[in-house]
Amino acid sequence: MNEHLKTLLVICRVSNVPTVWMNVLAAALLAQAHPPPSAVLLLMIALSASYCGGMVLNDYFDREYDERDQPFRPIPSGAITKEQARRLGAGLVGIGLGALVFSPVPTALIPGIALLLVIYVYDRWHKEFAASVLLMAATRTLVFVITGWALTGGVPGLVVVGGVASFLWTLGVTVVARYENQRGERYGFPLIPWMIAGMAALDGLILAIFVGPGWLVVGVAALFATRFGQRYVRGD
Repeated sequence: MNEHLKTLLVICRVSNVPTVWMNVLAAALLAQAHPPPSAVLLLMIALSASYCGGMVLNDYFDREYDERDQPFRPIPSGAITKEQARRLGAGLVGIGLGALVFSPVPTALIPGIALLLVIYVYDRWHKEFAASVLLMAATRTLVFVITGWALTGGVPGLVVVGGVASFLWTLGVTVVARYENQRGERYGFPLIPWMIAGMAALDGLILAIFVGPGWLVVGVAALFATRFGQRYVRGD
């Protein structure tokens, strides 16, 4: 694989993107029985761009920490400059936000702006405040809110249920990952990658309960697609 392309894939954490797709799909099906496929695809692209941009900016703001503790990361290793990372991250979140204007309900831009602000605040200050784990969890909930809003102009009750479940799961992942970093030693089992991938299975389970049992298969498939991608591109 081309090294520059590999760098972009790594800094964007693209291996985790299937979990974002499942978030969007779950929110769309919880919001409407038959959401427009083109709108769902647009939202998947928009929110995947926001996710990847947030990951890039996370590395940008963490670059001094990474120079000391994780020198293999793209910026401290010299694979990408900090200025390139800043422009890439800002460009991706900008694309994600701008794409919402073309959704069925363009005012989805409002929660989209909220997502952008949460991403920035978390990336900028998460090393300084333990409570920032709540912001990380909120980003996944906002994916549900944005999707529901973009399709219906509001946030239907079942979308709230999915968003709360995603919040709690992401909060657990973030707390466990932070503990791993604090103890300075990885778990013997790839717990964090599996927990990240498990977000997709959680969405599949929620859809199985409220929409139809077959959706659990889709969620599990997205879980294994994420784990397959993580074999080549780190997702943590």
